[in-house]
Amino acid sequence: MTDLTLNDGRTMPQLGLGTYQIPDSQVAPVVRAGLDLGFRLVDTAALYHNERGVGEGLAHDDVWLTTKLWHDRHGDAAGALDESLALLGRDHVDLYLIHWPHPAGGQFVDAWKALVALRDAGKARSIGVSNFLPEHLDAIIASTGVTPAVNQIELHPTFQQRDVQAYNSDHGIVTQSWSPLGQGETLKDERITRIAERIGATPAQVIIAWHLAKGLSVIPKAADPAHLESNWRAQEVSLSAEDVAAIDAMDDPKGRMGPNPREL
Repeated sequence: MTDLTLNDGRTMPQLGLGTYQIPDSQVAPVVRAGLDLGFRLVDTAALYHNERGVGEGLAHDDVWLTTKLWHDRHGDAAGALDESLALLGRDHVDLYLIHWPHPAGGQFVDAWKALVALRDAGKARSIGVSNFLPEHLDAIIASTGVTPAVNQIELHPTFQQRDVQAYNSDHGIVTQSWSPLGQGETLKDERITRIAERIGATPAQVIIAWHLAKGLSVIPKAADPAHLESNWRAQEVSLSAEDVAAIDAMDDPKGRMGPNPREL
């Protein structure tokens, strides 16, 4: 297990367990199975409506726990985090993220100021953002002097957001990939399957290994033990420079699957 060093001096596991779309009633055993395999980062969010189940599944205090602030609470981040902590059964989280900038709401800068205060109060050990573009990052950094530790963005072989990655890198922000495997079609792409067949790995393992080789943090979701174990074992997959370059070449500026951060 590799750790990444954040700009606040803390270290975060590079590979984590995503829980998006895993129902509250089903997520606890998934989290427990992930911990048994060795996962030490679990990612949830208020929007996922599964924080209580995630909390029930967390058997070890040394697990890095991330949750997120939805944009209907940009004006009350402190209250929103208290609600999340109550569901999670914790007095703090390791990482609290603003889930989307939601520029139409006009409150993401105020929300960031609130996260800085929550970090200073110890309720969030590290703070960051999700789905922020350079223009949004410029605004929050200019208003507070505090740079996010993490920016979690949609990132997969067919949508790599290299401009956002470059901004993050220039500012010491760790890029964390959500939807890291892309759509099912990505797993079937012959550029992926050829590599997988040659090195004896699954297509999903090849893609996760690509994220890891690029120095990205990655949080693939898996709801069953077999997929969990496969994702965990992706750390054992070694890609050549040519393999990485071949996957790099899959980038498509039109490959976005989720919402545009300027519009949500």
